[in-house]
Amino acid sequence: MSNLTTLTLAALAFVQQPDTVRLDSITVTATRVPMSASALTSSLTVLSGDELRVRGITSVADALRDVPGVTVVQSGSFGGATSLFLRGGESDYVKVLIDGVAVNQPGGSYDFAHLSTENIERIEVLRGPGSVLYGSDATTGVIQIFTREGNASPVYSAGFRGGTFGSVHLDADVTGGTDNVKYSFGVSHFLTEGAYAFNNDYDNTVWSGRVRIDADARTEVALGLRYRDSRFHFPTDGSGNLVDENTFSTDEGTTVSIDAGRWVSDALEVRLLIASHSSSVGADDAPDNAADTLGFFSFRSLQELRRQSVDLRSNLHVDPGIVVTTGVQIERQDERSFNESLSEFGPANASTDEERNTRAAYAQVLTRIQGLSVAVGGRVDDNSAFGTFWTYRGGLGYNFSSGTTVRGSIGRSFKAPTFFENFATGFTVGNPDLRPERSSTVEASVSQSILQDRVALTGAYFHQSFRNLIQYAFDQTPNFSNVAMANAAGLEIELRAEPVRGLRLSGNYTYLDTKVLDAGFDTGEGATFVEGNRLLRRPSHAISGTADVAWAGGAVGMTVHYLGDRDDRDFSTFPATPVGLPRVTTADFWANLNVFGPAGSRPALQATLRIENISDEQYETVTGFPARGRGILVGGRLSGGG
Repeated sequence: MSNLTTLTLAALAFVQQPDTVRLDSITVTATRVPMSASALTSSLTVLSGDELRVRGITSVADALRDVPGVTVVQSGSFGGATSLFLRGGESDYVKVLIDGVAVNQPGGSYDFAHLSTENIERIEVLRGPGSVLYGSDATTGVIQIFTREGNASPVYSAGFRGGTFGSVHLDADVTGGTDNVKYSFGVSHFLTEGAYAFNNDYDNTVWSGRVRIDADARTEVALGLRYRDSRFHFPTDGSGNLVDENTFSTDEGTTVSIDAGRWVSDALEVRLLIASHSSSVGADDAPDNAADTLGFFSFRSLQELRRQSVDLRSNLHVDPGIVVTTGVQIERQDERSFNESLSEFGPANASTDEERNTRAAYAQVLTRIQGLSVAVGGRVDDNSAFGTFWTYRGGLGYNFSSGTTVRGSIGRSFKAPTFFENFATGFTVGNPDLRPERSSTVEASVSQSILQDRVALTGAYFHQSFRNLIQYAFDQTPNFSNVAMANAAGLEIELRAEPVRGLRLSGNYTYLDTKVLDAGFDTGEGATFVEGNRLLRRPSHAISGTADVAWAGGAVGMTVHYLGDRDDRDFSTFPATPVGLPRVTTADFWANLNVFGPAGSRPALQATLRIENISDEQYETVTGFPARGRGILVGGRLSGGG
């Protein structure tokens, strides 16, 4: 731990002794100041990278299925478009960060299909509004991925796994450093033939690294880098029909962060974050053969996006229990795209080249006095496209000596329009006067530790109001307007226990009640937004449970997921047909057995096994796109150093 972090924790006096069930880990996403989880006034889940690696989970999307309030949906096989709904919000209502760098498309959408767990230290999931600290898109929550930092002693590992669907996964990493320099580097490559009968190959390569330099007792600088390159072949049309033998898409992204901090005095810390994310997403559907000349028989597209930002903030420690944070942020977003198609009616093409900029200022006050926690913050964003928007958040929490913790919070957040909704030209016309979609949230929770901290139980209630939702109307110009409204409310229950040493049990249940209040323009037959109905693809009931046993020779475990029935639409018909997705239960199993040597102290070899969807359940999370059946991966991991 750096001297900077040590000073911060000492000043905050937020760290408590760890309990048996779960270490009272230090988190930063909810407040942007290092804080123990017990001192937060909002709901936050931390997923350990080490635990994910033990379980053989290589996809962040799969890892997030264990988080209360989260629903993950994927269009078919590996590499298919993967979206996430948090607490019933839209799929573009969650801000995704990698070492502080926003990787969403402008307007919030993010495809989790290619995000791997390679070289990850932890994943923090803030459930609730986060716009005060993170601006647009943090409407129902924030997901932040942290890259590992090394220790003084070098440690290395390399793994290989292969199995069903013609899948192969290779990865290697090394961490280490000196007293003043810490580093980690990792690489992974995944390839598969996919679950469909033809044209379903997928490969994904990821490089990542992080270097932190402690220049002196008061100054640190960290450089983070993550690069990925993926190619996805798919035979399906928009309804899931197997129709094409040569369609594929590409997705390439680079994320760079420079995070520097200095303690100007014993009470004042100044931090600077320089962030850059660029992506290039393409699609290619060439003619199937020389005779393919009817209808729209060829299509190509490329979208290039850049998000660059500078964030400067200060943390003033008024006394050991009060921290005042003030900051400013400048962000530039630009997007270039083109598409071209061939049809029996002739060629067509279109292109865009647009830019928008945001300036923001924010402030937050954190108070921790004995068992009482208070968090109050506000922010103003001034965007070149939608103008000025204000957000706020406030929360209270109290830890009783009996092991009971109560929390409550309120907040306002927003999501900016997409570039397409603002700037589209041609057949679809964008609206430069759109306002952001906005949300208001109320949350309350109670936690209880019992049996000498071997069992922890938490219950949280939330209610969210979504307003100014943007909708498309075919018969008006421009085609987009702020017209629709919806609500989402629910209950999240979490249980964690360690009844005996080495045995851990965890589980959560989510009840979700979503309702469309105003359907706006979407009122025709087959509408996806129907007044009085549930929002699509969000189950009213969801359960996740995990049990694992660890001993000197290895570890085994199992996770069970239950998804209740969901509403959806079948887009193979016109107009679309309302359908219901039935409830489904799936289970995954993993085992790691030491072949020789204790891992970390000298060269060691471990045999690994992961079985997904053990009972080979046939189900869909998106109508027309079957989820993967049973998958088995067998391999080994060599590690050493330390």
